[in-house]
Amino acid sequence: MAAIDDLKNLLSLDIRQLDSLADILQKENACLSGSDAKALETLTREKNALLGEIRERAKQKIRTLVAMGFRPDSGEPSRFIRSAGLDDLYTLWQKADKKLRECHTLNENNGRIINHLQKRLTRLTDIFRGASGQQKLYGAKGQQTTVSSRTVLASA
Repeated sequence: MAAIDDLKNLLSLDIRQLDSLADILQKENACLSGSDAKALETLTREKNALLGEIRERAKQKIRTLVAMGFRPDSGEPSRFIRSAGLDDLYTLWQKADKKLRECHTLNENNGRIINHLQKRLTRLTDIFRGASGQQKLYGAKGQQTTVSSRTVLASA
């Protein structure tokens, strides 16, 4: 079937590009740790280009699956593929899904680093401006809390 071959080709391309995306995300992590803004800018452009292509192929895969009888409201496409007995296609789908999840985890880690760097920059900016007049402590979950007259430090 041409539709199955199309899906296999789309998934194979996804897998290759998701491998490239994982490499970019690992390099992005190193740049965030080393504060290499110029390299980070280049990696961000590459990452966004890859993500655009992957998103576009996701739409193509769904259109192809719909043409094969898949109903998007019926659940995961992988179940449809498996129930149709398309084992080779199912294996490719699972491999692409696993790589996508790995990329998602790497991206979440990078997001946490960026969030930490933003908080640090905000604190430094506050110090430079002299705007940080209130003392801050770390709470039980590691978040900063402002010390006020209502903050209980100890109780009898």
